[in-house]
Amino acid sequence: MVSRWLHEMQIGLKLRGWYPQSRIARLTVYTLAALLGSEALVVLFGLLGWTTPATWLSSLGIFLLPLLVVLLAILAFRWLKQNLMWRLRNRLIVTYVFIGVIPLVLLATMAGVAFYLFAGQFANFLVTSSLDEQLEGLRSAGVVVAHEISAHGVPSQKLAPYLTQLESTHPEWAGRVIEVWRDGRQVYPEGTAVIDLPDFIRQPANAKKKDFSSLADDHGALFLRAAVSIPDRNSRLTVVVSEAFNKALLARIADGLGQLTLFTVDMDAAPAVNDTTSTGAKLDLKRSGSSSGPVSMNGKAPRLALSAGDLPPAARFLDLEIPFGTPLAVSNWTSGERSVSALMQVRTRPSLLYGRLFGALGQFSSAVEYALFAIAAVFALIELFALLVGLRLSRTITGSVANLYDATGHINAGDFSHRISVQSRDQLAELQISFNAMTQSIERLIVEQKEKQRLENELSIAQEVQAQLFPKQVSALESLEVFGFCRPARTVSGDYYDFLTLNADRMCLAVGDISGKGISAALLMATIHSAVRAYSLEGVPQLAGHVAAGSQSSGTVMMAHTAGAGGSAGQLLTLLNHQLYHSTPTEKYATMFVGFYDGTTRQLTYSNGGHLPPAVMASDGSARMLTTGGTVVGLFPDCYYPEATVELQPGDLFIAWSDGVTEPENDFGEFGENRLLALVREHRNEPLQRICEIVTASVDDWIGANEQPDDVTLVLARARRN
Repeated sequence: MVSRWLHEMQIGLKLRGWYPQSRIARLTVYTLAALLGSEALVVLFGLLGWTTPATWLSSLGIFLLPLLVVLLAILAFRWLKQNLMWRLRNRLIVTYVFIGVIPLVLLATMAGVAFYLFAGQFANFLVTSSLDEQLEGLRSAGVVVAHEISAHGVPSQKLAPYLTQLESTHPEWAGRVIEVWRDGRQVYPEGTAVIDLPDFIRQPANAKKKDFSSLADDHGALFLRAAVSIPDRNSRLTVVVSEAFNKALLARIADGLGQLTLFTVDMDAAPAVNDTTSTGAKLDLKRSGSSSGPVSMNGKAPRLALSAGDLPPAARFLDLEIPFGTPLAVSNWTSGERSVSALMQVRTRPSLLYGRLFGALGQFSSAVEYALFAIAAVFALIELFALLVGLRLSRTITGSVANLYDATGHINAGDFSHRISVQSRDQLAELQISFNAMTQSIERLIVEQKEKQRLENELSIAQEVQAQLFPKQVSALESLEVFGFCRPARTVSGDYYDFLTLNADRMCLAVGDISGKGISAALLMATIHSAVRAYSLEGVPQLAGHVAAGSQSSGTVMMAHTAGAGGSAGQLLTLLNHQLYHSTPTEKYATMFVGFYDGTTRQLTYSNGGHLPPAVMASDGSARMLTTGGTVVGLFPDCYYPEATVELQPGDLFIAWSDGVTEPENDFGEFGENRLLALVREHRNEPLQRICEIVTASVDDWIGANEQPDDVTLVLARARRN
């Protein structure tokens, strides 16, 4: 019952075109069904509290989902290939996309990534340069203070008024803290607990140590700090200048750049984003006029420490936000070790970076900006123009192909009158013109083929009619046996032969060849056949007298019939010549041999009208030619055809043929009557039909693979032995 239901459902899906045809499609359906079934079971087992089967089925779903995605991707690709990519236009568009658009997109993406990296690195460069500038200022301040103390011998109790004077003279000194050590002991500020210098700063008097200048982590507080050591008489003077890394400092760096945010990484710090002095700071920054303390560094997780500056709104289109980060190296003030333990994030815009980059140009910076936009606009126009040209060219190509495809559909349906409308002048247009010419030629050939088929049908009918004209059954005489053969070179023949039994002892033998080939020759052959039979059976009409030249045009001829059947061969040819001359065109004529055989006397009375002379071959193989006669029949008026009589001895063989037997040629020349007579002589004792077969086979071998040039006709008669 279930199998029958499934079978009916399968048939219904096939009728609607929903049944998956390929193996991939069926596998996709099975995978989707398995995935949905497993998910349903997972939900069911979860409701029932069966965790182990649910976990196993969840793992199965994790495996089936990627497989389903891959199968769907394969089916989508096949569908695109069979449907969307079937049309040449779509293929060309996709090709253009891959050749022209995708590389442009990749280049644009690469340019965007490069611009983003450049902009981010430039912003980071500005930040790090500003920090380096601040550190260099601190180091310079330390050098000035150290040399001032060393040169003027400023005692420690007079350092405070001196530094106060410096702060009033140089406002940038207001947020700085200065500490002084002599031979490793702190001498300023006074009244503070003695703090020893770190080991990496304290050096012997003769040691060569570079000055310290870096971001410093001093027991969890972040400072910009510089330490300068110089020799001072018999001691070594060390000046440490510090500035708290706070929001005020970060705001000065962020001025004109955007928003800066500092994150601490792997420090003994918990970030503080306020401006209060950290309890972990080892310096009394308020004493020196600072209103904000350093960043507190009491945690190890990357956390927000400080944020300063504002990101202005976009100045123009594509003035997008550029976030970028750079790591900062921080030195531990206790050990001197440097590590990347801070991260500075910059949020800026191209307009801000552009202002910093081309700020030196002043009023000319806008001109540079406009020039860059103009170049970008020109490139965009060029690409748009290339896209339009590509689409136009692809449309031209695909339009021509579509026209050709549509035209082939018309041709396949038998509509050969369809022509493609050509509207361009290119190679595809020439192809369409050639297709139209081909269609026109095919249409003409079909008309000609139909006409040829009609002619062939008519020729077939003519062939059947002509075949009835040749004697089928010959009532041979008691003293004479006869056989005739005619094979047309074309459908119908222009050769003629006939055996006409007049009575028990008399027979008429006729052999002819009509000029030309085809239907006209066949029609003239039928006319001659009818005339010969009529004249032979009913008697030959006698011309009343010589026909004058003027009377020929009138067509009036006085005739009288000879008594009895048969008549004279010469008179028959004369009358036949007169009839053909007046009833056929000038170029139409015939060659004709006519003989009347009398069985009582064994005599053959004949006359030849321009035909190849027949031969009579005796039983000993000797042959004599029957040459008596006149010119061809129907070409000249008032021709006279003399007669002759030859006696056929028992065993004598009469041979008559057309030029299709003796005139075929090959590389050795013509077949010739000598070769014909030699064949007949060699096989003269064979039956007449066998002799005919041997002769025609020899002629065929002589012709070889070439086309038969003319009608092959052979007539044989043999006098019987008593």
